[in-house]
Formats: sequence, C-alpha cells, structure tokens
Amino acid sequence: MRKILFFILFILFSCYELKRDCKSFHLGEFKFSQIMGGEMKTSYFKRDSLYEIEIFENKTDTARINWVSDCECILTKLNPKNYQEKRPIQIKILSTDENSYEFEYSLVGDIKNKRRGKIEKLK
Repeated sequence: MRKILFFILFILFSCYELKRDCKSFHLGEFKFSQIMGGEMKTSYFKRDSLYEIEIFENKTDTARINWVSDCECILTKLNPKNYQEKRPIQIKILSTDENSYEFEYSLVGDIKNKRRGKIEKLK
C-alpha cells in the first residue's frame, strides 16, 4: 500500500512544473526586502534593457545587466568601491507569479554561497 501511495505522489510531483515567465521581469520597477542584522531592509530598483539602478538606504548604485538566458542574468557594478563589489553577481529566477519572482543569487563562480529571495514588481 505504501509503495502505491509513494508512486502516486511521485508521479504527481514529478509532473508539476513551476511557472517561469521570466521575460516579464526584465524591465520595470521592483522591491526587494531582506533581514540584515536583525532588521528588515528594503531596496528599490529599476531595470531597463542595459542597466539596473538600485536605491538602498538613500544611496544609488548602478549595475550593467546582461541576460544570458530568459531566466538568468549577470549584474556588474559600474562604479565598484572595493574588490568585493568588482565581482559580478549571478541571478537565476526559479519561479514567477503575477507580480513577483523567487530567485537565487551568488557571486559568479561561488556556488557554495548561494542565497535565495523574492522580488516584487511594482511597475
């Protein structure tokens, strides 16, 4: 009986595919919130076909955006202030909803330190 139940659950979940309408998130205005140092911090950013402009704690930062596929991009800061900021960030959209997407990100080549988050599209 357990084998049959396991088989049915396996079939149901293996056929389920997450929605990934990534192109609708290439352009627009977005919000990203995360807990940092015990506090909820929020950054806002705008994307066009070439750049992502982020505002975080009243500071503006610009990065070049390069979409390597519909659901993956590389961000490279235009004016890095230190070595850490010189390293590009790889972003992969994992799933999408109508106005948000879940993603994972890390420094390019740093597969051990991937993090996840959710971004909300404002416009």
